[in-house]
Amino acid sequence: MLDFATYLETDSVDPRYNLAYEEYMLCHRKAENVLILWQNDNTIVVGQNQITATEINRSYVEKHHIHVVRRTTGGGAVYHDLGNLNYSFITTQNHLERMTFAQFTEPIINALEALGIHAEATGRNDIVISGHKVSGTAQRVQGNRILHHGTLLFRTDKRVAEKALCTDPNKFRGKRSNSVRSRIGNISDFLDQEMTLQAFWDHLKKFLGGNGFTRSEPTVEELAGIARLKKEKYDRWEWNFGKSPKFEFQQKKYWDGGILDVRLNVENGFLKDLHFYGDFLSTKPVSEVSAQLIGIPYKRQACEARFELLDIPAYFGTISKKEILQTMFE
Repeated sequence: MLDFATYLETDSVDPRYNLAYEEYMLCHRKAENVLILWQNDNTIVVGQNQITATEINRSYVEKHHIHVVRRTTGGGAVYHDLGNLNYSFITTQNHLERMTFAQFTEPIINALEALGIHAEATGRNDIVISGHKVSGTAQRVQGNRILHHGTLLFRTDKRVAEKALCTDPNKFRGKRSNSVRSRIGNISDFLDQEMTLQAFWDHLKKFLGGNGFTRSEPTVEELAGIARLKKEKYDRWEWNFGKSPKFEFQQKKYWDGGILDVRLNVENGFLKDLHFYGDFLSTKPVSEVSAQLIGIPYKRQACEARFELLDIPAYFGTISKKEILQTMFE
């Protein structure tokens, strides 16, 4: 089991502050194993590689004053409210090739088992109970530091989640349920006895603490850095929504590893602009791949040769090099 020496709480339900807090701790607390438990109020959190406008029901979101913010990890858009609890693990992994989702989801599954709930990891990044998704997870790598975070739907409003999100119906291909509301579940529904979210929070904190940890508070310097990051990044429309430029070529394909949407412009036979969108589970910014490809000939062989120099799983999760090329050229 992961051994966390430091425990933090954001003391906020502002999603922009909380994501700034999490990112700052990932980038600046470089020696500790950190656990953060936190909540966002009434928020859609969009994956790093998604087009925000296609993921939200804008009229519903605006009418109900739902926050929309982008995170720095891959995966799909999710709805947070005060019936949901988020957890963040930050630790060191010197052998990134050995990193798996299982080593981070296992402690959560064990914590649920301690409450008499049988849960299991399934799909790319989900934790389910009796076929209902109660947690989605994602990861980011920063040097040799890893952020693994996830949701824990304890008593979330599934009706609002369904209305606020515009989920691509192809995400449900091969799944028995074909809506957000019917597919997700609340942990509280599977408990034998009534439990408050605060009691669940306390249980998780105690269980994940293992041999015990120290409650830490941010320093004055850290708080200033968090506030600055929030203002310069998470408060900005450019980060949360961004622009959706027109492209000469656009193709979306649905792979086992997630949705991959490629958009590109070609000038005189060379790649001039290139963007990858989707809910694939990247741990590094996929913009780094685009930067490596822009300026080379728009030919399959040229792109394939460049891919050989890149750590494809870090950028596209389990979507393969062959599948990326198929999306770009077929």
